[in-house]
Amino acid sequence: MRIGELARLTGVSARLLRYYEEQGLLQPARTPAGYREYQEEDTVRVWQIRSLLAAGLPTRIIVELLPCATGPVPVLEACPNLLATLRGELADLDARIDDLTRSRRVLSHYLATARAPRAEQAA
Repeated sequence: MRIGELARLTGVSARLLRYYEEQGLLQPARTPAGYREYQEEDTVRVWQIRSLLAAGLPTRIIVELLPCATGPVPVLEACPNLLATLRGELADLDARIDDLTRSRRVLSHYLATARAPRAEQAA
């Protein structure tokens, strides 16, 4: 199938499908005229990519995980380094959450202790 058909079946734009190809997530065959030619299993692959992206994983990690994925909502099989990779991503996410929580607490404090502008105080 061509890129337009894959886009229609998956709800993912052709532009995004080309990006996935650039990132090594999809590897369509090429016709002699240079058109991308996708297989039926690429539909599942796109759904896997979308699901892994929704989990917050970057494409550089998804490339590593796709060989371990089965099914449209991917079930990850125990491939080498899979658990270490996922644990590392989870630790990074936890660290970002901690940073955001600290920032939120400080911003909330500033908001709670902010003084009204002088014009508002006089009114």
